[in-house]
Amino acid sequence: MADEDFDQGESGASATYPLQASALRKNGHVMLKGHPCKIVDMSTSKTGKHGHAKVHLVGLDIFTGKKYEDICPSTHNMEVPNVKRTDFQVLGYNDGFLSLLDEQAGTRDDLKLPEGDLGKEIEKKVNNGDDFLVNVLEAIGEEQVIGIKQMVT
Repeated sequence: MADEDFDQGESGASATYPLQASALRKNGHVMLKGHPCKIVDMSTSKTGKHGHAKVHLVGLDIFTGKKYEDICPSTHNMEVPNVKRTDFQVLGYNDGFLSLLDEQAGTRDDLKLPEGDLGKEIEKKVNNGDDFLVNVLEAIGEEQVIGIKQMVT
């Protein structure tokens, strides 16, 4: 008995949870074709000759903005990602990665500087010596900077 080995699971929440398709709402989140999406349009068809009412979902990937669509019977479950928003103070950037300070005064240097206009704006603010926060969105093990916020002092 003493030589049996049991694997330990990780503590914490799952990346997704099931929710009935009819309970989903516009501006909520759902997994469409394996991508975490924000629901931008949703319609329900009437019950047909062969059974279930169907829910037609249109969503935008929360990280890339790419559009995804899916149709699911209203009584079936769909996966909903656990989405978490966090604000971090920007300390600077180095080699394409941001140096961030969280609310517990811990630092992290593992988030990439976003591409495009948002990344340029962050670089400009850092170079000007501005104090500001970035919004970081986290879902299904991915994290990405999605916006800038002025610091309230």
